[in-house]
Amino acid sequence: MGQSTIPSQFQINSPMPEFSNLPGVDGKKYSSSNFSEKKILVIAFTCNHCPYVQAYEERIMSLQTKYVSSGVQVICINANEIQNYPDDSYEKMIERAELKHFNFIYLRDEDQSIANKFYATHTPEFFVFDKERKLRYHGRLDDNWQKPEGVKEKFLENALIALLNGENVETTETFSIGCTIKWKV
Repeated sequence: MGQSTIPSQFQINSPMPEFSNLPGVDGKKYSSSNFSEKKILVIAFTCNHCPYVQAYEERIMSLQTKYVSSGVQVICINANEIQNYPDDSYEKMIERAELKHFNFIYLRDEDQSIANKFYATHTPEFFVFDKERKLRYHGRLDDNWQKPEGVKEKFLENALIALLNGENVETTETFSIGCTIKWKV
């Protein structure tokens, strides 16, 4: 497997950091406790402006559609600072969600505290948590961000399938590729 890509404080099988009162693009506030009935949570750090995220939006929506009836919930969180990246503002998030018809929960982490708790570094970066809210997969969605038809390894979906079947996740970590999270100075 090689060297881990996440800090020693937050490894595979670590408990999911909790969050509360994050504003969603639907006007509601969300906390991690809102999803206690879900079998699996996919927490993804995304944003509006990153071309890697934009390339994955349809695939993220497809995963939500395919696995929603199995108890999987995808939650995307945008933590980018907006002074230099105004396209990532809450208002622009609402616009993009409406334009693209997002079917997943899309939240704003204005103070970046949640991204810090997850030790997130990139957009997009995916974290999969099982029913006990233990981290079971961390990394990228698949092996080809540019060409969906060229994908050979569906890392995130393989993790979902394994967990839904009560099996161990074969590949637990991959290196996230994308834009770096834009931190406030």
